[in-house]
Amino acid sequence: QVQLVESGGGWVQAGGSLRLSCAASQNTAAFATMGWFRQAPGKGRVGVASISTGGVDHYNADGKGRFTISRDNGQNTLYLQMNSLKVEDTAMYYCATDFRGRAGDRLTGAQYYAWGQGTQVTVSS
Repeated sequence: QVQLVESGGGWVQAGGSLRLSCAASQNTAAFATMGWFRQAPGKGRVGVASISTGGVDHYNADGKGRFTISRDNGQNTLYLQMNSLKVEDTAMYYCATDFRGRAGDRLTGAQYYAWGQGTQVTVSS
């Protein structure tokens, strides 16, 4: 079972940027799809972005245009560059992989079998 460890979260003012990292214990090239998800207090988990081994990325409406997902299989690391952060981006952010679902499941969180512990992002006004 691959282990995932997120880092890079923190406190930032609205309009600022953060870069999240997700280090994997195994060669990420073995995982076709990796994704970032977030969960705000009192809300359900929401898919933010996903990326394939070929670099094809998908974003939810909130992240499109502001967030960029990338992966470095040589470093076994997944990234999420977040720009123009808003207060509503405040959440715990999780990375996930070992995806065994269909294309339509990429941003639902279903069918991901490996999850990290999360990193907190807090955006203040």
